[in-house]
Amino acid sequence: MAKYNPPVSISIIVCTYNRADSLVSTLQALVNLRVPPGLEWEVIVVDNNSHDDTSEIVRSKQASFPQLRYLFEQRQGLSHARNSGIAAARGELLLFTDDDVQPEPDWVVEVLQGMEKYDATACGGYIAPLWDSPPPSWLTERLYGFLAIKTDERERRILKESEFPFGANMAFRREVFSRFGVFDPDLGRKGSVLAGCEEFDLIGRLIASSEVVVYLPDARVHHRVEAFRTRKSYFRKWRLHNSRNLAETYGLPGDRKLLGIPLYLFGQFWRAIRTALYARIKLPADEALLKELVVWHFLGTVQGLWLARNANRNPLK
Repeated sequence: MAKYNPPVSISIIVCTYNRADSLVSTLQALVNLRVPPGLEWEVIVVDNNSHDDTSEIVRSKQASFPQLRYLFEQRQGLSHARNSGIAAARGELLLFTDDDVQPEPDWVVEVLQGMEKYDATACGGYIAPLWDSPPPSWLTERLYGFLAIKTDERERRILKESEFPFGANMAFRREVFSRFGVFDPDLGRKGSVLAGCEEFDLIGRLIASSEVVVYLPDARVHHRVEAFRTRKSYFRKWRLHNSRNLAETYGLPGDRKLLGIPLYLFGQFWRAIRTALYARIKLPADEALLKELVVWHFLGTVQGLWLARNANRNPLK
């Protein structure tokens, strides 16, 4: 007979890849959580094939942190890691955060209260930046989304993609994954590849089915932003990788194509280049970078479509 696992109310899932140094701070913040009396809970650290000291750090913490569990996932990719955490979780409510994030002590309480208030299926929360070094003047709030920072103070039901939560601070009822599926393994970060959008894909499935997804600004975490992520080169790489991943996975519609690329894309690409050149001369630095990132989006899209064509894939699934 299989070992009986007592039911618990919540599972906190932290996926990690070669970030042993910042994981220490994440685990300490989780130790400091104020969990309601009588609520059983667990923390699952999913090691996504790390080759640093991650496993040793987690195992050394388990003696003083009995709620802490360690899980190794060899298949590279954040979606694989999250899905393994989901499969191992015992809780009815699953909270997700990252290995460079420090939740505030009342994080769990605010999530529970907000989910109950709205009878929500899922939620996201406030993500404040923890800068390793002062950000440059061009890095304004208009660019925070590229760093998974969300500082909106307005509590509300989420209805459109621009409001979707980030993976650093989100929660789902367990039933979500049996009804709507798990995170798409074709999307999301894989090692050093800065792909993403796997959480947007899942949230989009919920919104399309009229499920209640809410934004809770009082459910707060602090997200470390390393110095290299405040350089324009990082933003360009992020946009290139994300757009390439999406195009390779899902493709683009269009009957008239050249080398697998819809003909209309070439006109859009050229207009984006002209707009970016104008913005570089005439517009503020943050807006100019946003216009430039559209060019990198098209570069990534073309790369993704080319990769899908050469792999004989049918990306429109």
